[in-house]
Amino acid sequence: MLGPMSSLDSTRPDAPAGIPDSPLAGPFAVGRYAAALRGRLRGFERVQLVGELVHLRAARTRVYFELRDAAGALPCAVWRNEWDEIVGRIGGPPADGAQIVIAGGCDYYPGSATSSPGFSFAVRDLRIAGEGDLLVAIERLRKQLDADGLLETQKRLTMPCLPKSIGIVTGESGKARDDVLAALRRRGWAGRIVWAFAPVQDRHAAPAITRALGELAGSGAVELVIVARGGGSLADLLCFCDETLCRTVALLSVPVIASVGHHTDRTVLDDVAAVSCSTPTHAAEAAVAVDCNRARSEHLGWATRLREHGQRVPARRAGNLDTAARLRDHARRGVLGRARQLALLSRAPAEHIERQRARLHQQLREMRAGTKRRIASQRSLNATRAVVIARKASSTRLECRERRPSELERLALALQGHDPQRTLERGYVLARDVTGEPVTSAGAALSAQALRLRFADGELAAKVAPQAP
Repeated sequence: MLGPMSSLDSTRPDAPAGIPDSPLAGPFAVGRYAAALRGRLRGFERVQLVGELVHLRAARTRVYFELRDAAGALPCAVWRNEWDEIVGRIGGPPADGAQIVIAGGCDYYPGSATSSPGFSFAVRDLRIAGEGDLLVAIERLRKQLDADGLLETQKRLTMPCLPKSIGIVTGESGKARDDVLAALRRRGWAGRIVWAFAPVQDRHAAPAITRALGELAGSGAVELVIVARGGGSLADLLCFCDETLCRTVALLSVPVIASVGHHTDRTVLDDVAAVSCSTPTHAAEAAVAVDCNRARSEHLGWATRLREHGQRVPARRAGNLDTAARLRDHARRGVLGRARQLALLSRAPAEHIERQRARLHQQLREMRAGTKRRIASQRSLNATRAVVIARKASSTRLECRERRPSELERLALALQGHDPQRTLERGYVLARDVTGEPVTSAGAALSAQALRLRFADGELAAKVAPQAP
C-alpha cells in the first residue's frame, strides 16, 4: 500500500467510471499515483549495497551504471557534481567489473505526458571494495591461457605485409564495419574482403564468432582475419573473454588482429590475438602495413624524376614500371570490356522480353483473326444448311402432297381386300359362341351348342344338334 487513499484525487468532475465489480479503489489520476509512489520509495530506509559495477556511462547532468551480483541487478544514478567529488576522493573512476560499495536510497522519476518514468537507486557515496567476481574470472582465464602457452602462439605467426585477401568478423550493421572499409580505402588497398557477420554482444556472440573464425581459417581464402567491434562496457565485451573463443583463436594458423572496444578496453582476445589494436581503423592499418597510394605515388615520381634528368631507370625497376603500366592498361581494358559486356547482358533480358511480347501480340492477333474467320465461316455454313433444309422440307411437302392421294387410294384398296365383310359377301359365314369368340372347328361348335352365325346381310341364332352315327 502507498498510504491512505484519501491523499489521492479520485473525485475529479471528469473522472471516468471505474471497472464494475472490482474490489480495488479508484480510479486515481496517474500523476497523483506516480507522485505517491515516488514519495513511498523515497521513504524507504537509506542503505549500503555491494556488487559489481557494469555499464558505466555519463550524461550531461548525471552518471548512470548498474550494480549486479549473481542474484539480481539494480540501476543506479549519481548527480554529476557528486560523482566528480567521489572520483576525486577515490583517485579515479572505477572500472567496469569492479566490486564497489554504494550508499543511498530508492528514487523514482514519475515522468510526464512527454517523458517516460524511471526507477533508480540514488547514490550518495561510493567506495571501491576490490575486484569483482567478473574481473577475477577474467584474470583467472588469462593466467590459465598463459600457463598453457596460448598467449604467444598467434604472435609467432608471420604477418603478410600486403595481403591479397582479408577476412573480417564484425556486426553487420555496426560502425566498426564502416571504419575498417574507410581505412582500407585510404590505404589504397585493392584486395579482396571476405565478410563473416556475427553478433558481437550477447550470449550468442561468442559461439557465432568462434564458428566464423573457424570457417574463414579453414577455407584458405584469407591471409589474415580482423575481429572488430566498437567500444562498450565490460559486460558488453564479455563475449570476447570466452574461453572457447580464445583457445580457438590461439590455435588458428591464420593471424588474427583483435580490435575490440576503445583505447582503455582490454579483453582476453586482445592478449591471445597476433596483434591487438585500439580501434577498427588501427586494425585496418595494421592489416595493410603499406600505404599503397603513397608507395605508388613515390614509385612513379621517382621514375619520372630520373627520366626528367636524363638518367636511365634501372632495368629491373624499369621492367617493374613497364609491367605495372601494362597491368594497369590491361586492367582498364578488362574493366571496360566487362562493363560493355555487362551492359549488353543487362539489355539482353529486356530485348528478349520485347521479342517475346511482340511474338505473343502477333499470335494474339492471328488468333483473333482466325476466330473471326471461323465464326464467319460457321455462320455462312449454318445459313447454307438452313437454306438446304428449308428447300428439302419444301420439296418433301410438295412430294407428299402429290403422292398422298394415290398412296391413300392404294391403301384403301388393300384395306378393302382384307375386309371380313367382303369375305362374307362371297358366301362365307362367321360362327361365334355366346361370348363372341370365333368358333373355328366342329368340335368347338359341338361344345358350344349355341352359336351365332353372321352372314353378309345379318346374324342368326343357331343350335348345334349332334350328328347321327
